[in-house]
Amino acid sequence: MTQVDLWTLENELRTPDTDPLCGVDEAGRGPLAGPVCAAAVMLPPGLEIPGLNDSKKLSEKKREALYDTIIAQALSYGIAFATVEEIEVHNILGATFLAMNRAIAQLSPQPALALIDGNRNTGIAVPSRCIVGGDGKCADIAAASVLAKVTRDRYMRRMAETYPQYGFEKHKGYGTAAHYAAIRAHGPCPIHRPSFLKKMH
Repeated sequence: MTQVDLWTLENELRTPDTDPLCGVDEAGRGPLAGPVCAAAVMLPPGLEIPGLNDSKKLSEKKREALYDTIIAQALSYGIAFATVEEIEVHNILGATFLAMNRAIAQLSPQPALALIDGNRNTGIAVPSRCIVGGDGKCADIAAASVLAKVTRDRYMRRMAETYPQYGFEKHKGYGTAAHYAAIRAHGPCPIHRPSFLKKMH
C-alpha cells in the first residue's frame, strides 16, 4: 500500500462541497473493559507520512512515533472518549458515535464531510459517509485510527497501575484468556463493562 494510494479515494471524494474532509475512526469497540476512544483528523491534502497505515497493522512503537508526526502535521484533530457508563446506557455503537461526535466537534474548521471507518454512520452529527476498511484505504482515517489506538492504549496502561491484577497493560482490556482468568479470580473492577461480561460463565 503506497502513500499515494491512501489519498486516491479522498481525492475522488473531495469537491468544493465536501472540503474540508476529515477521517474518523475508533479504538476499543470490542474490549471487556475501558472506554471507547475516537479520533477525527484533517491532514493537509496529499501529505505523505511515511509508514502510515491501519493502526492494527503497525507495532506499538511505530504507532507511538506516528502519533507525534500526525499531531504535528494535521491541520486539525480531535480525540475523545465515551465512558464505560455511556457504553452501558447507549450500547457500544451508540457510545462509539458519542465519542466520534465529540472528536469531530473539536475540529476547526468543522468538516463539510466526515469519512467514517466502517459501515455505520447513523449517529454522526455532521454530513458523513462510510468507508468500509477505511483505515487501510484513506490517509485521514488511517491517521485517526493511530490517534485513537495510541490514546486508548495509553489510558489502559494508566488503568493497569490502578488495577494491577488484570494485566491491562498487556491486553488493553480485550478478552484474552489471561484477562478472563483475572476476572474470575478477582471479579470485575469499575472499568469493566458489565454488559460485555454477561457472556462469561
